[in-house]
Amino acid sequence: MNKINYDAEMQNILKNLQGKPSLFLHSCCAPCSSGCIEVLVGYFFVTVVYYNPNIDTDEEYAYRLAEQKRFLSERFGETVKIVDFGHCKEDFAAIAKGRESLPEGGERCFDCYRIRMEKAAALCKEGDYFATTLTVSPLKNAAKINETGFLLASKYGVNYLPSDFKKRNGYLRSLENSKKYNLYRQNYCGCEYSKR
Repeated sequence: MNKINYDAEMQNILKNLQGKPSLFLHSCCAPCSSGCIEVLVGYFFVTVVYYNPNIDTDEEYAYRLAEQKRFLSERFGETVKIVDFGHCKEDFAAIAKGRESLPEGGERCFDCYRIRMEKAAALCKEGDYFATTLTVSPLKNAAKINETGFLLASKYGVNYLPSDFKKRNGYLRSLENSKKYNLYRQNYCGCEYSKR
């Protein structure tokens, strides 16, 4: 089985873009999005799609959202827009039901990637792209995330931007930005299962 270099695929797409299309970027949090957006704003009109029903409490959700908005404002001003879909905890509860005892990084997580990325895909119109910041994490399955992205692109008839944002020191850049902008870096993905 050949391992796909998703970073190389992204670089090839960026090199061959015509004009500056819109990109709907699902973001899990400010630290993860920080380096990703820095790369993407030179190529796209970026709108951050904040949809994270997996976050365990309303307080945690509100704090992460506030940090995302603060970072975008401080770093990009009005250049990068944000769409917040609200907490929607019931969406995550529906995919987690009956899978509570599954280990982290398995089928429950794969469906969690899908429902979050799907919000970004559904916003696209002809010529737009969508992507996710999830591939910046060394703890996430980049191959599964990209596979999901291509399936959603096919479902909605839109463009998916493959990525492996942890490459090219992307994860390191998220750490640097977290320090520079004093960003809240949570120590769990968001759901009660990852918190345990």
